[in-house]
Amino acid sequence: MRVIIAIILLGITIVSCSKQQPRKPKSKTDNTFIKESIERNKILIAEEEKLIEAIIEKDTLQQYIASTKGYWYKYENKVEAESPLAQKGDIAYFEYEVRDLDNKIIYTKEELKPQEYYVDKENIMMGLRDGIKLMKKGESITFIFPSHMGYGYHGDNNKISTNEPLICTVTLTDLKKNPKPKN
Repeated sequence: MRVIIAIILLGITIVSCSKQQPRKPKSKTDNTFIKESIERNKILIAEEEKLIEAIIEKDTLQQYIASTKGYWYKYENKVEAESPLAQKGDIAYFEYEVRDLDNKIIYTKEELKPQEYYVDKENIMMGLRDGIKLMKKGESITFIFPSHMGYGYHGDNNKISTNEPLICTVTLTDLKKNPKPKN
């Protein structure tokens, strides 16, 4: 009996003292895919910007403003009076339509229906999320969004295709200020 206990204790000691080596990775990545993806995106953005610049150059009657986020916009109806802009937590009520760069309607205002958007608290198209914060109640703005500010490489699984730049005309019909700002 003592011999069996001694063998068991010896076995436990040997097993607990042995050091296991971590498994080494089978292969290393060289970030080639990421680098190639970055280059493809740079080319795509440059091509889209050329198309957008051509649209802006043809529209000689309007003044377009380049946003800091990488899209362009023009006022269809500008409110000059002092008025608050939408901020996080406010409720923005708006209508909009979506067109492609050939100015063909993708979605009408009727299809999209009036929208209620809790500013920066709901997930909407990135360009609209930022653009609405530039608007005063009663204003209409036409935005030209490169695809990365629209629905990107995925599209909307319906009428908007992959990497499609968009023209959105938005009217901010009402703006309710958030009575209790939350972070």
